[in-house]
Amino acid sequence: MIEPMIEPMIERQAAGLIHSMAKGFPVIALTGPRQSGKTTLARQAFPGKPYFSLEDLEVRQRVAADPRRFFAQLPDGAVLDEAQHSPAVFSYLQGVVDERGRMGQFVLTGSQQFGLTEKITQSLAGRVGLVQLLPLAWPELVQAGVAGKTLEQAVLAGGYPALFDKRRQADLAQWLGAYTATYIERDVRQVLGVVNLALFRRFVLMCAARSGQLLNLSALASDCGISHTTARSWLSVLEASYVVHLLQPHHKNFGKRLVKMPKLYFLDTGLLCHLLRIDSPASLATHALRGPIFETWVVAETLKHRFNRGLPGDAYFWRDNHGTEVDLLFEHAGLLHPVEIKSGATFALDWLQASERWLKYAGAAAAAPTVIYGGRDSFELQGVNVLAWHGMGVSPT
Repeated sequence: MIEPMIEPMIERQAAGLIHSMAKGFPVIALTGPRQSGKTTLARQAFPGKPYFSLEDLEVRQRVAADPRRFFAQLPDGAVLDEAQHSPAVFSYLQGVVDERGRMGQFVLTGSQQFGLTEKITQSLAGRVGLVQLLPLAWPELVQAGVAGKTLEQAVLAGGYPALFDKRRQADLAQWLGAYTATYIERDVRQVLGVVNLALFRRFVLMCAARSGQLLNLSALASDCGISHTTARSWLSVLEASYVVHLLQPHHKNFGKRLVKMPKLYFLDTGLLCHLLRIDSPASLATHALRGPIFETWVVAETLKHRFNRGLPGDAYFWRDNHGTEVDLLFEHAGLLHPVEIKSGATFALDWLQASERWLKYAGAAAAAPTVIYGGRDSFELQGVNVLAWHGMGVSPT
C-alpha cells in the first residue's frame, strides 16, 4: 500500500460530481486521457482512502493471489489506480460492494483504450458512477491564476495539468514531445499492434491537420497510404484514448439534405499545436489553420464543461448540402442551442447568416444563437449572445 498523499493542485470542477456520485454509487470510476489528472483528483477527493497503483506488478500479484484477503484489509474502500491492469479486481469487487452495501467505497481510475469501460460494464453494471476527466478546463485555469493572457497563449498551452505545475516548470515543447512518444505512440501502438511507427506517426499528423474539419475517412486513408479499415481502426483507438473526438452531424434535418460525415477534433489544442509544429503565439496568430484550431479549442471546452457536470458529450454540428453550417449544436431545457465559432477579433454581422438560416428551419425548437469569437468584449446584439473567447465557462465577476 502507498500511504495517502495530498499534493497542491488546481481545483477541478469534476470534484463536486465525484462527491455527488459517491452518495449514490459504491464505486466511482474516473477515465480520460493519460496525464489528465485522474489520479491526483481521486486522491485529493478521498484523502483518507488507501491508494494502490495496479500498474505495480507486486500489487497486481497480491490481488490475483488472494483477492479476498486483499479487500478484507480495506474495510472503508480504497483508490485503485490503473485498475484495468488487474481483471481480478473487477470480478471480485462486485461481491465486495454488494455484501457491504455502502456507497462511495472504491474509486477506480484507468484508461478506456485498455478496456476499463468494458470491464466495468461486464462486472459492475449499476454499481459504478462514471466520470470522464479531460485536461484542465479554461475556467479552472482562470480560477487558479495560471491562464494565458491572450487567445494564442491559451490555445497554445492546452490543458494538461503537468504544464501548470509550478514545482515542475515543464518546458511546453519538451513535455508534449515526450507525451506524444510515451502515451500516444507507445500506448496506442500497443493496443493496435502497429509495427510501422513512421506510418502511424504520419496518420496522427494527418489527423492533426484535419482538426476542426469534416472527416473523409477514405481520403485520410489514401493520404496516409493505408486501407480504409486500418484508418478506421486507428482512429477508433485515438478516440477511445481521448486524443480526438468525432463530432456527429445533428440527426434532425428540418427538411434539408445534410452531410453525414462527422467532424474531427483534437481534445487538447496544446497537443494539436505541437503536432502541427506551431511553437509560439506569434506563429499561431498568422497560421493558416488558426480558425479550425480555435474552433477545436471551443469544442473541447464545451465537452469539458459537459463531462465535468456528468452530462453526456452529445454536442453536434449542422451542415446542409449547400455548405450552410452551424458549428455547434447542443440541447438544453428542450431547446437546441446553435453556436457559431469565429476566430476573428472584430465582430461582423455576416457571421450570423448561417444561424439565421438554421433558425428558419428549426423554428420553435431553437434557442437564441451564440457567437463565440476571438475578441475581448461580450455583448448582446439583435437577440444574439456574443461571447468573447475568455468568457468560455467563466462566471461573470
